[in-house]
Amino acid sequence: MGKIGILLLLLGMSFSALAQNVQVEGYFTQDSAKLGERVGFVLKARYPENTQVVFPDSTYDFSPLVLLEKKTFISSTSEGTTLDSTIYFVSNFSLEPSIYLSLPVYELSRYDSITYFSTEAELKLKLVLDSIPEQPVFQENNVYQPIEKTFNWLLAGLITAGVIVLLGGLVLLFAKRIKGFFKKNREKLRWLQFERKWRKLTALLAQNPALELADEVVGLWKGYLESITDLPFQEWTSSEISEALNDKEIFKALRAIDMIIYAGKEAKTEEATNYLLEVAKTKYQEKLNQIRHERATR
Repeated sequence: MGKIGILLLLLGMSFSALAQNVQVEGYFTQDSAKLGERVGFVLKARYPENTQVVFPDSTYDFSPLVLLEKKTFISSTSEGTTLDSTIYFVSNFSLEPSIYLSLPVYELSRYDSITYFSTEAELKLKLVLDSIPEQPVFQENNVYQPIEKTFNWLLAGLITAGVIVLLGGLVLLFAKRIKGFFKKNREKLRWLQFERKWRKLTALLAQNPALELADEVVGLWKGYLESITDLPFQEWTSSEISEALNDKEIFKALRAIDMIIYAGKEAKTEEATNYLLEVAKTKYQEKLNQIRHERATR
């Protein structure tokens, strides 16, 4: 075997060994649940003691489930292996007979991260109906009841039909405009929520450049841009995001925060977070312009 073949074999063996470094397990605490019932999903990760691992936070998309609460536990290490576990309390509002959930765990490296997914866990929908008695029981009552006056069902039916036709015509005429109006207001509300949370987190990060805060800031920014552009920002690295948006300053801003996450170094983040907020605001304005254009052309 040539030198190149041996090198490729060694690389393949090393990647295979790396892929086995983190073992992820995920399961529901019960096999079925009623509609809207609170259910726990346990996510565990076993990995070497010197490996840095991050679990998904509230910005992760749990649909069709709705995240209610995240509860974390203190890591335990034995014989060089660390065990981390988290319980995500969720509710199911889907009418599907079964839903499946698989959550990722991120292994942080110097400049990037590796994602490991747990196996899919099944949660069945539990439908409960009250029992119906075989023989209905009627209450005796010999008190005379007053007879209601005759109601003009024909007139009521004509009025109801007229109202339905009128409302149907209005809906057909203005449905697209109404839909665009609600879509625009939804984007405005989403922006206000994002901006409020962003300013709070970045202020905390400026005071205390901690890894958890830096990771939550980057996750919040990527999640918002992904929601308004339909681009996979959560999966992209900083360089890929900068290239996709054709903006080198984005890479510098994300890199400043990445230094806290991956290198554990303190950094002044105000300038970086202010620039990332301006980028998000620009994309928000583009989204509003797109909605206005759609309403104008319909």
